[in-house]
Amino acid sequence: MEKRIFTILWILIIVFGCNEGDKVAEAVSKITVDVQIARFDQEFANSGGDIGTLRAKYPYLFPAPDSVWKAKLVDSIQIELREEVAREFPDFDEEADDLELLFKHIKYYFPKFDVPKVITVTNDVDYESRVILADSLLFIGLDNYLGPEHKFYVGFQNYVAIDLDRQFMISDVAAEFAKKIVPGPRGRSFLSRAIYYGKQLYLKDKLIPFLSDAQKIGYSEEQLHWALNNEEPIWRYFVDRELLYDTDRKLAQRFLDSAPFSKFGLELDNESPGRVGRYLGWQIVRAFMDNNTVSLSQLMNLPAEEIFKKSNYKPKK
Repeated sequence: MEKRIFTILWILIIVFGCNEGDKVAEAVSKITVDVQIARFDQEFANSGGDIGTLRAKYPYLFPAPDSVWKAKLVDSIQIELREEVAREFPDFDEEADDLELLFKHIKYYFPKFDVPKVITVTNDVDYESRVILADSLLFIGLDNYLGPEHKFYVGFQNYVAIDLDRQFMISDVAAEFAKKIVPGPRGRSFLSRAIYYGKQLYLKDKLIPFLSDAQKIGYSEEQLHWALNNEEPIWRYFVDRELLYDTDRKLAQRFLDSAPFSKFGLELDNESPGRVGRYLGWQIVRAFMDNNTVSLSQLMNLPAEEIFKKSNYKPKK
């Protein structure tokens, strides 16, 4: 309910706002996209064993023989998984609205974008592949969005479970699109890799402005506040130790990859969220775009060094 209220308020801003961001939002609201959503998870659960019909409708989902799928229909664990997904997602209306809004934003910035067909599935809680964007198809594994406290996620590390929440679903979809748009880092330096992720997060700023910064980066609000409040000492840590141009791969494990916390080797480690390097890269790219006039497409192809030098980035104290 709170999320719907937020969406309504955002639409009102579109109508009554007058700044540049609101002008974009108004233009986006006039774009029409055809969002097709297929609830394969429901169709399979209600198939009654008629795998042939499903195979004809979704041939790309059936590399295995019918016997494998029929076994899934009667497997007790698979039955429980489908029941839990059905309980959490009896409908997909709210997500459909948000996907439509996301696709409109993508279409605004990238007019040649073809809206994919959305297919909801269960994938045995394969959280590393919870969203897959493959050309004209977008697969969403709903069993990866049942909430961090769900019994299926018992035994998962907390930093993994916290992301398995429906509030991050649309952000995950935007992330899959961003991976296809943002070229990989040209250099091996920590700064180059941080700005690579910063570009992806800035792209989310434009594509999902109706979501919070915490949702964009996959943080809790508390984790985001920690990064915000400690941005200056974090930045000083990297500068004082001359890590910005360091090419040590371990820096990615410590500050860019998903982890329970960032590894400074200080007392504050356990308080910190993982991926603070991505957060800093995001702020650098934001500062660059505030101080330079380039298009979103141009930004994607600019080298990290140019972005950094022209950003005039200064961390918040």
